[in-house]
Amino acid sequence: MDIAVGDTIQTRKKHPCGACSFEVLRVGMDFRIRCTGCGREIMLPRAKIEKNIKKVIKPAENG
Repeated sequence: MDIAVGDTIQTRKKHPCGACSFEVLRVGMDFRIRCTGCGREIMLPRAKIEKNIKKVIKPAENG
């Protein structure tokens, strides 16, 4: 999967706050993501994140 810092991902499962989209803060063996609903930051292994991603939303480029 091609995921970069700054992308927004939608997951199959919702966060306990009710939001299902997260902003990517760090990419590598572990991903650090921030919930767009409550702002909580979560660090998860790459395998778990890639399995639960439904959609990747790239930020719009200005140009």
